[in-house]
Amino acid sequence: MKLNFYKLLFTVGILVTISCNKNLDTKPTQSIDQNSALNTSSDVLVALTGAYADLGSAYFYGGYPFVASELLANSGELNWSGTYQQFTQINNKAIPVDNSFVANTWLSGYTAINDVNNVLSALSVVDAAKVNKVEGEAKFIRAATLFDLVRLYAKSWNDGDPAANDGVPIILKPTSSITAESQVKRAKVADVYAQILKDLTDAEAKLPITNGFYASKVSAEALLARVYLQKGDYPNAASAANNAISNGLANGFSLKAVYSDAFPYNVSANTTEDIFAMQVTSSSGNNSFQTFFSANSRGDIQIDPSHIDLYETGDSRLNLFYSSGGSVFTGKFDYLYGNVHIIRLAELYLIRAEANFKAGTTTGDSPLNDINVIRTRASLTPLTSLELTLASILKERKLELAFEGAALHDIKRNQGNVALLPWNSPKLIYPIPQREIRANPNLTQNAGY
Repeated sequence: MKLNFYKLLFTVGILVTISCNKNLDTKPTQSIDQNSALNTSSDVLVALTGAYADLGSAYFYGGYPFVASELLANSGELNWSGTYQQFTQINNKAIPVDNSFVANTWLSGYTAINDVNNVLSALSVVDAAKVNKVEGEAKFIRAATLFDLVRLYAKSWNDGDPAANDGVPIILKPTSSITAESQVKRAKVADVYAQILKDLTDAEAKLPITNGFYASKVSAEALLARVYLQKGDYPNAASAANNAISNGLANGFSLKAVYSDAFPYNVSANTTEDIFAMQVTSSSGNNSFQTFFSANSRGDIQIDPSHIDLYETGDSRLNLFYSSGGSVFTGKFDYLYGNVHIIRLAELYLIRAEANFKAGTTTGDSPLNDINVIRTRASLTPLTSLELTLASILKERKLELAFEGAALHDIKRNQGNVALLPWNSPKLIYPIPQREIRANPNLTQNAGY
């Protein structure tokens, strides 16, 4: 997303001033001055809109990190034929410390965090009727950003001791200049997760149950479920997923009757299945999934027959695959202005099923019923209780969420392999960008780099 105003943005040792106006000699009609930008409630609301815009950058929730994580998790089910050296390095699991995609994802993430830190610092001027919503949205954005940063640039929660492993910097105050105070060390993985959960819990309490296409209470509950699952806290994962499903169904969310309808073509709007999505239009937003996965765009990622072979005969999810130029592509991302699906309702059924199965509980519903909700929508015969295993649950998750950015983190969470690499290989973790370490001597590099 692009907005027509200036903001002072900072990310761990790098000060950048970004103008979204292409004519740099012309002052935008809406401009933010560092000393007077957030003096009124409307100023803060504009800044919050800017935070969503930066969250939706191509290098963050616009899709690059999700596409990259699918390539990093690739064991041969995807064919990368693109010319971008950065993605080639990621697909080959040979990422140098100066990979610009890795560096720009870090920069974009901390830009969004600094945006919301500015918003949170100015809550005192926000209209009383709006302050909870503004605070909740800001904390949702910060939590979501920290979560994806720590998953990409640090060891997985279950890889050794999260209280001892370096995570990513936690920055909770606005940064406007390079100082010793701004050169923050990497917090431990456990501390980053604690901050994420604190922000999301606050957001859940303060956000309205629905909030248009902005973050809502249901969005916060859904992200909490995802965080708890990644952390291996299955009772809380099942509970959060159940809350999101219950509140979602009661407030207009629902699974689309046909799987392909969750990925509409020629519709630039959320579906009833989108718990949270980044908005894309002909004039704003980014959808990097479309750029790389669609034959209508670059088409750099094709689907290998080894992936197609995983589906059962009659699985309606197969209807989204198509051939073009002798290669097979997924149709999930074919619409140029399609929104970027961050959390879909289907994922919550899968989280609840897996978490309940691993915990031996039935919070909200049984794992069997939840998996059969997904299978029935895919036109498949429901499983019996004897057929339900952890492997069958994880397979449904893999096929339902294929190419949407979950593959790498699911492999790490369940201690699988990526080709010959074990789940905890240093090659499956991003390096801390070289330029950040040069700017901030307090940052440590990951093992293997």
